[in-house]
Amino acid sequence: MKITNITPMVLGTPWRNLTYLKMETDEGLVGVSECRNVSRTEALLGYLEAVKHRWIIGHDPFNIEAIVKIMFHEDFARVDDVAGSGIALIEMACWDIVGKALNQPVYKLMGGAVREKVKAYANGWYTVERKAEEFHKAAKKVTAKGYLALKVDPFGSGFYEMERKEKTLSISLIEAIRDAVGPDVEIMVEMHGRFSPATAIDISRDLEPFRPSWVEEPIPPDNFEAMAKAAAKIHLPVATGERIHTRYETRRLLELGCIDVLQTDITESCGLLEGKKIAAMADAYYVTFAPHNVGGPLSTAACLQLAACTTNFKILEHFNDFVDSWVKEAAYGPGYPEVVDGYFSLPSGPGLGITINEDFIKEHPPAAQHFNLFREDWHRRQQKP
Repeated sequence: MKITNITPMVLGTPWRNLTYLKMETDEGLVGVSECRNVSRTEALLGYLEAVKHRWIIGHDPFNIEAIVKIMFHEDFARVDDVAGSGIALIEMACWDIVGKALNQPVYKLMGGAVREKVKAYANGWYTVERKAEEFHKAAKKVTAKGYLALKVDPFGSGFYEMERKEKTLSISLIEAIRDAVGPDVEIMVEMHGRFSPATAIDISRDLEPFRPSWVEEPIPPDNFEAMAKAAAKIHLPVATGERIHTRYETRRLLELGCIDVLQTDITESCGLLEGKKIAAMADAYYVTFAPHNVGGPLSTAACLQLAACTTNFKILEHFNDFVDSWVKEAAYGPGYPEVVDGYFSLPSGPGLGITINEDFIKEHPPAAQHFNLFREDWHRRQQKP
């Protein structure tokens, strides 16, 4: 079997562009994949066009390791989020084809199931005014949908430090959420790499009474030693890793003992098999794996394949029941991911289990937007800057 063509297509929303890929073969099998590359969709499309004939067309989609090796090691520029997303799109589409050819879901080809269902946590649910009563009402709607966990960034446009008034407001939002959801629902607190180590440590202490399951990216992700400094004095689990794109970077993060939960984004970090390898590295340090997932239904379906067969998998992020939930129409199939009573079922159907709705994607072209987490009211998401 040979790959004969790849076709990227982009679905736009007011705050995120979702890039889909269709891979065709000479035997008529078609593989699909998806990623959400932050603010660099045009660069990703250029990358895919550049590598299309150089490394992809003419290759056997069963030779996944060989294709990834070529794309990774023959590119002297090394892998960043753009190349990592491009490789992931190719890699996941190949897995989809292989699963279809063998009439098996991908997770059965990667070791088989180690769990019966996958816990989900909600994100994108707090597109409301930044007031305690509004966050309280919004959190109630999350649990009414059956979710047993939710994530929130309550910190506005904060960066490095916060005025005392802003800090007090942020903590009051977490207090309101805990009051709304009760003691047994998990709350994950997102910091989006906002703070200095000193500020992150200080805020984390104020969060302790509300028992968050983790604080995420408490400081910018670039300085691992600074992350270790913060983590050593934060008395809550620390999660990070979404902006780290290779196992080689991840190695140092783990060696320094910076984290308790690793959040590799498999759609920006070379795909499913690389994600499984990175998760295995984390397992050697007794670190759990909760991949970053800001994509649509196809990205979620891919993450579920990995969740099914990865022993230290913890929980999966999900946006699509809340913010711009209409993107759920971009795909369909027997393995379509839906949250029921707080959990996803294991994927079904061959390959990734779902396919893309090309007509729907064409009806929602890419938007001219830039999602800036450091502007006021960024969390409203649907509102254009």
